[in-house]
Amino acid sequence: MSEDVWGAADVTSAKGAKDENFPVGTLLVSRAMRPAIMAYYDFARVVDDMVDNTDLSAGAKIARLTAMAEVVRGERVAPARADAQTAVRVREHLLRTGVPLEVATDLTVAFVQDARKNRYESLEELIGYCRYSANPVGHFLLKLHGEADETLGPSDALCTALQIINHLQDVSDDLRILDRCYVPLPWLAEEGVGVSDLLLVRSKPGVRRVFDRLLDEVDRLNREARRLPGLIRDRRMRLYAAVIVALSGRLAARLRREDPVAGRVSVSRGDAAAALLWGMRHL
Repeated sequence: MSEDVWGAADVTSAKGAKDENFPVGTLLVSRAMRPAIMAYYDFARVVDDMVDNTDLSAGAKIARLTAMAEVVRGERVAPARADAQTAVRVREHLLRTGVPLEVATDLTVAFVQDARKNRYESLEELIGYCRYSANPVGHFLLKLHGEADETLGPSDALCTALQIINHLQDVSDDLRILDRCYVPLPWLAEEGVGVSDLLLVRSKPGVRRVFDRLLDEVDRLNREARRLPGLIRDRRMRLYAAVIVALSGRLAARLRREDPVAGRVSVSRGDAAAALLWGMRHL
């Protein structure tokens, strides 16, 4: 193992569950499942931190992400430091529960792509990115709970919708801090606007139309995702999925009404309460 691969500094950030669009390790999931879920979340947060770290070069990010995947697969020994040890722990939990290792290593595929690519030319490219950056999270939770493969399609729709929503929420910060833009460039050009317009104090009409076009896709995905709770057998997981489906719909609606360029759009306490009430219908 080379020190050059890991670098001298642990890159774990102070981000936590409160920074996510979905509740992590809450009472909505079984206590028995929480250690595995938290181990997976910790790993996902660390590999995300690695690629978002502005002090690392693209090459250093790719080297660390590749090493993390190798630790998960049992191909490399991790050093005794917090960031690398998340890969050790997630491997242990995945092996213990029989969940495929790919639900973790696929995340590193997406983040290696982030280190190499910072612009997108089509919706298809963006959805391809979500296949690795978001969909594995749903696969992990469903496989952990022993759910059938028929749940995976609606889960992919939900996770992809949430990822696109997150890109819209962070559209200006991603560009300003990381020089990263997930909005399809041809869509902006068709409306006579450019990437730099995402850094203004508010959205131009053309930018707003592009956002609404992306939200049309999110709405389509959310309609497919609404099938998910009815396919899940585990009662707690069914409630969890129903709440997330409802939150996804409410976030999409907020993004229609509010301007993510002017400020980050988030769910309110009222949205969370309404999502929980809707989820309770699936118990």
